[in-house]
Amino acid sequence: MSHPNEDIINKFYTSFSNKNVAGMIECYDDSIEFEDPVFGKLIGTKAKAMWQMLIERSAGLTLNFSNIVANDEAGEADWVAEYNFSKTNRKVINKIHANFKFKDNKIISHKDNFNLWKWSGMALGWKGYLLGFTPIVTGKIKSEALSGLELYMKRKRIS
Repeated sequence: MSHPNEDIINKFYTSFSNKNVAGMIECYDDSIEFEDPVFGKLIGTKAKAMWQMLIERSAGLTLNFSNIVANDEAGEADWVAEYNFSKTNRKVINKIHANFKFKDNKIISHKDNFNLWKWSGMALGWKGYLLGFTPIVTGKIKSEALSGLELYMKRKRIS
């Protein structure tokens, strides 16, 4: 029998793979703190809106998840997202390790870890491979992701 927090992680990724953003968001506490190498730290509504935006833009997304373990306070999982990056239409296979913290049967902290240099090489091509580790390129990736999220939230009237 699995731990209830393992079930929450499983529900989160099953919902993600089925493009069910409502199911994903049900797993999050309202004050969720999400963090990854592209978006940095997003809190609450911004974190939830990010998943909504990514699902809406993920026409060819396939998702696999595994190695889910959790206890009363924390958990982790591995997941692989395969998709075409929208700006370049280049194929990305992103291998991610996620860490979670829980409170009252909800995820209160979600941190995704992956190699941004490898991601930028797949998403941006030779420029990403050559320069994807530099602060200039990583800064540009992050600022474009955040401005894209802000614009998305404005268009969808999410506040």
